[in-house]
Amino acid sequence: MTIIEKIIAAHSVEESLKPGDIVDIEIDARVARDFGGPNVVKNIETFGLSVENPAKTFFTFDTNPTGSDQKYAANQQIVRVFARKHGIKVFDINNGIGTHTLIREGLAWPGSTAVTTDSHANILGAIGAFGQGMGDKDIAAAFYRGKVWFKVPPSVKIILTGKLPKGVTAKDIILNLLHRFGANTLLGTAVEFYGDVVDKLSLDQRITIASMGTEMGVIILLFPPNKEVMEFCEKAANRKLASVFADDDAVYADEYTIDVSRFVPMVSRPGKPHDTVNINTEKRVKIDSAFVGSCTNGRMEDMRAVARILKGRKVAPGVVLKIVPSTDKIWRQCLDEGLMTIFKDSGALVSNAGCAGCAAGQVGQNGPGEVTISTGNRNFPGKQGKGLVYLASPASVAASAMAGYITTEDDIPERPASFDYENEEVDYKPASQHKHIPMDKPIEIKGRVWLIRKDDIDTDMIYHNRYLQITDPEKMGQYIFDNLEGYEDFAQNVKPGDIVVTGKNFGAGSSRQQAVDGFKTLGVQAILAESFGAIYERNAINAAMPILTYDTLENVDLQKGDVIRVNFTTGVLTNERNSHSTHISPFSEVQMEIYKNDGLF
Repeated sequence: MTIIEKIIAAHSVEESLKPGDIVDIEIDARVARDFGGPNVVKNIETFGLSVENPAKTFFTFDTNPTGSDQKYAANQQIVRVFARKHGIKVFDINNGIGTHTLIREGLAWPGSTAVTTDSHANILGAIGAFGQGMGDKDIAAAFYRGKVWFKVPPSVKIILTGKLPKGVTAKDIILNLLHRFGANTLLGTAVEFYGDVVDKLSLDQRITIASMGTEMGVIILLFPPNKEVMEFCEKAANRKLASVFADDDAVYADEYTIDVSRFVPMVSRPGKPHDTVNINTEKRVKIDSAFVGSCTNGRMEDMRAVARILKGRKVAPGVVLKIVPSTDKIWRQCLDEGLMTIFKDSGALVSNAGCAGCAAGQVGQNGPGEVTISTGNRNFPGKQGKGLVYLASPASVAASAMAGYITTEDDIPERPASFDYENEEVDYKPASQHKHIPMDKPIEIKGRVWLIRKDDIDTDMIYHNRYLQITDPEKMGQYIFDNLEGYEDFAQNVKPGDIVVTGKNFGAGSSRQQAVDGFKTLGVQAILAESFGAIYERNAINAAMPILTYDTLENVDLQKGDVIRVNFTTGVLTNERNSHSTHISPFSEVQMEIYKNDGLF
């Protein structure tokens, strides 16, 4: 078996597993954040559920650790009261990013399993553990049962050979891999890394790479632990640990050998993390702000790299540099090593540990017309504000902050550039609200098609993070697709019973249930896609929202506005306009059971 198959088998009743098998997995750490946590609490209390094992259950406050937003502050207090009632440990606002906490506190270790409401929980692949971001229904079920159902993914092996060129960092490695594979080539797979290059990677470097597995569309990027990682995890867990390695005869869906000596410093252009190019092609693009932090690049090695570049220099006029360490321990270490003095002397803003700009957090948002270069993992439209966001390594971000434009560490000018800026206001008008229309649970449906020929539609395009504080599903539908270019008026024009047909990797990105529930509020009968983001697929199935995948629809000549019939059991799809039929993937047994039950609960 592969690593992922061994980990899942060890946490199930099965001795061996293969891709496609669906099993219940025992979860070692069940975690919810201040973002998503209140909905987990709501599900538990609404359905009268208990907490199976409080000692394995945790809350982490990392998306808005300052409590600077009143709704976040209220949600955090809801969670605190629930946690006290059930004896659950809360890693509160003074702690930092939850996934990093799991590693630091020994709550995740090589071969362990963890689920959280953080879509980057697969960061735990850095230590050879299984981590998954899931929606609030899944996490509530994990709190209650201690287990979740899971489909074993196919595994892919990537062997990195050669020698990294000077100036190429761990962030550049993952950006080069995104350039090679995009957001859906490896969709739904578990990727294992091997080679001399991988063996030499530090824990911080592994975390940087693993944290962007979600942006590649994979279930997880797994690193077999080296000696350094094992020693760190054993110290954190305060016990001897045994790692999990793939068998010599493990079966992989694909295998790639990639020469890293050809890698170059990269940037992701605004809008898509996988739209990566050689940083030289974007050099001298003016910036308004720079951000260092997030679960991808808020580690100690990142802080030291930034301090090395900032020492003795000043942030360029008109540029704001924001620095957010990933954990409080790293924040304190920056203080002890004198890095905080370097940061402040350069003119940077330093905030307390946390997720920062992601999920509309405490620091790192940008405004309309603002151009930001960031070490984050996402730059979807609107994800980090209303401006444009480039993604790059900490070294490149620090260098750019000194220059006033995008550049590299070896090309910082003696005198920084200055610019005159013109910001454009962006008007926003919410879509009209629709009432939810109760639906029966038919096995065959018929409806009008919305044909959206786009790949990689992420959850911020489906349901933007500015509405995340809404917990009433009846109010969610009006905002569906209002951040998807060309479909901003979808909620105003969709009719109950309509069917959405779209491309690859639908629902990529964040683990937000609202991006599913909003369609149900509008009365959309089903969503058909070539493939779905892994978390979105689970959220839809658990909410009894019919989703189906297809390989091709060419032989039914599907056009906008056609009426189709779809059978969930047989997978037969028929276009009523021309009576042409085809087969798509039917419901699995688990999906049908949850669908007939009208949801996971």
